[in-house]
Amino acid sequence: MKKLLILSTALGALSLPAVAQEVNVMGWGGAYSISQVEAYHKPFTAKTGVKVVSIDADNPATPIKAQVDAGNVTFDVASVEFADAVRFCDEGLLEIIDPAILTPAPDGTAAMDDFLPGTVTECFVATDVFATVIAFDATKYAGMESPSTMADFFDLTKFPGKRGARKNAKVLLEMALVGDGVPTSEVYATLRTEEGVERAFAKLDAIKSEIIWWEAGAQPPQLLADGEVAMTVAYNGRIFNANVTEGKEFEIIWDGQVYDVEGWVVPKGAPNLQNAMDFISFSTGTEPLAKAAEWISYGPPRASSAPLVGMYQDGKTEMGPNLPTSPANLTNALFSDLEFWADRDTDLNERFNAWLLK
Repeated sequence: MKKLLILSTALGALSLPAVAQEVNVMGWGGAYSISQVEAYHKPFTAKTGVKVVSIDADNPATPIKAQVDAGNVTFDVASVEFADAVRFCDEGLLEIIDPAILTPAPDGTAAMDDFLPGTVTECFVATDVFATVIAFDATKYAGMESPSTMADFFDLTKFPGKRGARKNAKVLLEMALVGDGVPTSEVYATLRTEEGVERAFAKLDAIKSEIIWWEAGAQPPQLLADGEVAMTVAYNGRIFNANVTEGKEFEIIWDGQVYDVEGWVVPKGAPNLQNAMDFISFSTGTEPLAKAAEWISYGPPRASSAPLVGMYQDGKTEMGPNLPTSPANLTNALFSDLEFWADRDTDLNERFNAWLLK
């Protein structure tokens, strides 16, 4: 009887589902996912033996609410924009991420002191920083002074020519104030006042007649390449790609850059919760974040990562100067204020659209 009991117990144990040694990570696809596979997924598996299943999506935030509400979550970690992370966290759709799991910097600096301010919240840990900047074609300024500040973008006398700009109030109003001499630390306080908003639109008035509007991120490099604009608002990654893949000689003005972040979240009810937290802990360490920046021109959100970033995959392009987070590029930078735009996006874009029609 004792033998039968032991046998029955053993068979029962065999019938229990094994703990899955995997973590399902949803990313944006393309070069973005490639950077994560090389910098995070492969090294994590090599270190832990846990398989990383990489899933691509047009926007990894899209399935989160539907799956959580249905109680059928099929992935463990997702790469999302900061605004989506904050919204989903407020709605209770995400797991809380204990900052204690984040690895300290190599010199012992606590992770929360190493990450850029505001890039770690209770449900979100940043993985990369992207920026909206001003770009120009260096070949057009050969032998003469080149623009170098946000103020130069608004100076049609010193730097004549058409300007490219995204047809949206967000970022453009901030840039207008920086171009008008407002310190980046005071931009949002200024924009919260009626006088500040009027000041921003007045600055835009100075170049309005010369603006060519764009709506898709692929357009600014093309406007520069076709010679339709002398300078343009653009996404830093698009400019970098045009240079390294098409041989362009576009330059970025980092002064007054407006940067934003993307990062990891864990949907509520993730099937492999512990593996998800282990993966986040590993992938947001100093070295993995630096490695990812060697595959794509998005900067690591940790100060300790910047000195470790090496060459791009072409073996000849130094990545440091091309990243929003390089110390030299952060000297007069502005972190996009999510709460400000959550409160004022509708109102300011209505005013922006009315201004366009004047």
